[in-house]
Amino acid sequence: MRMVQFIHAVLRNALENAVREEIIPRNVAKLVRVGAPKYKVNRGLTVDQARAVLQAARGERLYVLYVLALCLGLRCGELLGLRRQDITLVPCRACDGEDGEIGGADCEVCAGNGVESGTLEVVQTLQRVGGALRFVRPKTEGSERTIPLPALCITALCEHRIRQQAERADAWPDWQDHGLVFPRVGTPMEPDNLRRSWGRIRRAAGLEGVRFHDMRHTCVSLRFTWVSRRMSSARSPGTAISLHSHVPG
Repeated sequence: MRMVQFIHAVLRNALENAVREEIIPRNVAKLVRVGAPKYKVNRGLTVDQARAVLQAARGERLYVLYVLALCLGLRCGELLGLRRQDITLVPCRACDGEDGEIGGADCEVCAGNGVESGTLEVVQTLQRVGGALRFVRPKTEGSERTIPLPALCITALCEHRIRQQAERADAWPDWQDHGLVFPRVGTPMEPDNLRRSWGRIRRAAGLEGVRFHDMRHTCVSLRFTWVSRRMSSARSPGTAISLHSHVPG
């Protein structure tokens, strides 16, 4: 349906130019009604399938990438373009950011990671342009956004930071730091590398045929599962599902 819409738009614009040039009397393409595309919903993973993905990815170098993809619904290019400066972690005030230790006891506020809250900003995406990998602005203006981080993401990011520091030390002086959260050896990661990683993960999770992009739709399903338990009875759950169960693009 998207292809039909595109062809119709090109033809309509071409005929409109012809009308302005007085080559034809009217634009007949304006008389054609093109229906809106119908998206398939519920393409995301179930909660159990999402858990299987995280279990399969647990020992992987890119484990936190899959956590962010499932919890936040980030696109592949947004993840590969993510920089450390785009992530803000606020030290826990209850334990002064000392990894959750209060007199030897775990802090109930930060769950032992020393971080009270955090946000992630999407300001760039990694895309192949003219045969070369380049950082470009997100897909749309609305794609530039600031997202609050759930505790699972914060914990995974803290673990990833420690692991990346060790990788950088081991690879020195070959490490070329670009400030990326998910680099190769400091440099931007080839999207093909992520596709190969996802192929291993989905096979291990028993999810052959599931696309990486499906995790973007899963994000909303997981949020709905969490939110639906806290919804007031003033609103119909059926309405909530129809409004929030799908993310276009």
